[in-house]
Amino acid sequence: MIDYRGVINDPRSDPRERLNALKELEKQCPEKPSSPEIKSGEVNNHIHTIYSFSPYTPSMAALKSREAGLAAAGSVDHDSIGAAEEMIAACGILGIGGCTGFEVRVSFKTGADGKPGPFADRKLNNPDSAGVAYMTVQGVPAPAIPKVRGFLDPIRKERLLRTRKMTESANGILHEAGLGEIDFQRDVIDKSMYNQGGGLTERHLLTALAEKLIEKYGKGPVINEKLALHFGINPPEKLGKALSDPANPHYLYDLLGILKSGFLSRIFIQPDDNECICAKAVTAFADSIRAIPAYAYLGDIGESPTGDKKAEKFEDDYIEELFDELSRLGYRAVTYMPPRNTPEQRRRVQRLCAERGFMEISGVDINSSRQSFNCPEVLQDEFRHLLNTTWALIAHERLGSADPAFGLFSPDNPLRGLSLQKRLAMYASAGKELDPKNPGGSVPGIIKKLQEGRYQI
Repeated sequence: MIDYRGVINDPRSDPRERLNALKELEKQCPEKPSSPEIKSGEVNNHIHTIYSFSPYTPSMAALKSREAGLAAAGSVDHDSIGAAEEMIAACGILGIGGCTGFEVRVSFKTGADGKPGPFADRKLNNPDSAGVAYMTVQGVPAPAIPKVRGFLDPIRKERLLRTRKMTESANGILHEAGLGEIDFQRDVIDKSMYNQGGGLTERHLLTALAEKLIEKYGKGPVINEKLALHFGINPPEKLGKALSDPANPHYLYDLLGILKSGFLSRIFIQPDDNECICAKAVTAFADSIRAIPAYAYLGDIGESPTGDKKAEKFEDDYIEELFDELSRLGYRAVTYMPPRNTPEQRRRVQRLCAERGFMEISGVDINSSRQSFNCPEVLQDEFRHLLNTTWALIAHERLGSADPAFGLFSPDNPLRGLSLQKRLAMYASAGKELDPKNPGGSVPGIIKKLQEGRYQI
């Protein structure tokens, strides 16, 4: 019997093989919920795949989303748009909404006027670098994917060079500990999707280190001892217990999280302006392809749900000033992770988005097997609007793929005279009307309805 799930999640399979296996698996599935049930469910627009760092191929990410009851799923990878075409195809096979984008780190050292910016020396949403922020570009129209690849390629190359230098630093520490050395080509590049257009991240390097530890000492309590002996790391109680269990199915990801929070700073090299280009350049590029540039709000952190972020402060002390700067820099949206923020943080972001005219996009950056694909917070009454903005995002991507004028923020959009809230409501209705199995086939009729004003707002 063919192991379809194994093929679906095999990073070395061709995307067409994964999609064919998904089709075959889908034929074996029992009857699924009706479309109205599906479209009232949870959503996640920020799922990482193997094209940056994740246990999941785009096809498996879509399948895990549907199995979790999600109505829609979106891929967002670091420095890569590699997952996009497979993700959209997989969501279509499974009958759920799909959208795509990418994530980059950008410099806030230069303001919108070209002069030094107000956040050049302040920490935003990046634990490792002041004046550098994570942002996403979402709702990328399919015809723009080649342009995105060209835009991201220099950034990917710069990050590879920096990661190589960090590997050299790590090898000095490993050599002293008697752990051998990491072979950058074999242990880092070849285990990533870099040669297939994927991004290379610090997590790839730290995974190689984690595998060195497991190879030498095995799994179990000894790993906690060796982390303390070699690196001066004493894992928090919860993660220490997880590492003491050799049968822990998330062992590698738990160890990776500990190394990210406790070891990375010893080898970290700050990215330069060639790798983290100015924010204004990315928002302008996003506008040029009719995609949606979004600031990724993090907020002050208590306990990290994935164990890879320390408790520390980020944007909350100066968030009003930050949102003013986002407006000047050309951002169109803010994306945030409801499970990672307190109700007070979420309500503040919601208020600021409404005041500044930003679209809200929800999503949780899935990059570990321990994380759940579910995001029940979006079903709470005060956050259910995030379901509608997701369907608006999906409609933006599908309609904009057929006609760039129908991007939500396109200057040529025939609805541009309406308020953002009215446009979002109309696009949400349009998104829910898309045929989940053949969204492109629904587009001409939906565009006609929008032109004729037949969506009630």
